Amino acid sequence: MSVRRTVLGLAVVAGLAGCGTLPPPVPGLARPSAVAKATSSPATPPPSPSASATPTPSPSRPALTAAQAGQEMRQWLGTYNKTIKKAKWWRKNSTLDALFVEGALHEGVLERNHEDFGQQPEHRPINVQGTPVIYLPRPENQPDNDEWFMARATYKDVKGHVRAHLLAFLRTGGEPFRLAVVTPVHWGQRVPKPKLDADGYITDIGDDMARAVALEYQNFWNHEKKEGASGYRLAKDSFSRKAFPEVYKGLYVAFHGRSSVYGFRTADGGSLFLFAMLNKPQSVNQVLSEALFVPKGSRTIQELGANWFS
Repeated sequence: MSVRRTVLGLAVVAGLAGCGTLPPPVPGLARPSAVAKATSSPATPPPSPSASATPTPSPSRPALTAAQAGQEMRQWLGTYNKTIKKAKWWRKNSTLDALFVEGALHEGVLERNHEDFGQQPEHRPINVQGTPVIYLPRPENQPDNDEWFMARATYKDVKGHVRAHLLAFLRTGGEPFRLAVVTPVHWGQRVPKPKLDADGYITDIGDDMARAVALEYQNFWNHEKKEGASGYRLAKDSFSRKAFPEVYKGLYVAFHGRSSVYGFRTADGGSLFLFAMLNKPQSVNQVLSEALFVPKGSRTIQELGANWFS
């Protein structure tokens, strides 16, 4: 199960029937036979280059630089901010598909529920304060057909509070980048510095750890296995532990899987993960986006940020 090389290929991105038909699945994403139980066999990862190796991207696809990733993000923000000013933008499949993929796509579709129940849309303009920090994997560690990067940016959340956010963007083939997952960082938390190689690229997280951490969150919410069966446990003060009792009082739909897992090794030896928990495409009720951190040598999953979208 490749982590893209840091993207866990376990994405639920099928058409979202029930909340309105969406475009077909994004080509190039791994599609295991049993998403909820993560029983698909791991994909063979590409060879790991040495830290001093010179990037050797495919001749048909020039290496994405941090400056270019920043520009791609600015272009996306411009399109997004213009789009959400339009009436009922969430009703157009082509509009959603142009902006979002994976967890962010599910959140876009949920705006249709908000409209149906007489609620205001939850998507807000994103006006970044300062310069975003770009986290970019080595070119040869990018998937064959996809490219991705992460960013840390400061802007107002849904309630108007200025705070740091973690975002991941993904593109397939030559298409523009789309938002895959985003979550605000919890108050009092800081995003750890990444471990960078000699060329300034982030360092991969381990596939096995990424798989185990993502499964532990799904097990916690769905009661699929005994807590801690993955070898990891949620911290006592995690958002999920606090939100769980309240969520179960309302309409809860079991998580069917999760988006790709984006992340990197941190400078202090820990691992950072960013992904979204998703329902079946036929019954989208909520999205739980998580920014998680496992310290070096620890089995406790600390929560840096989280966002419940329903």
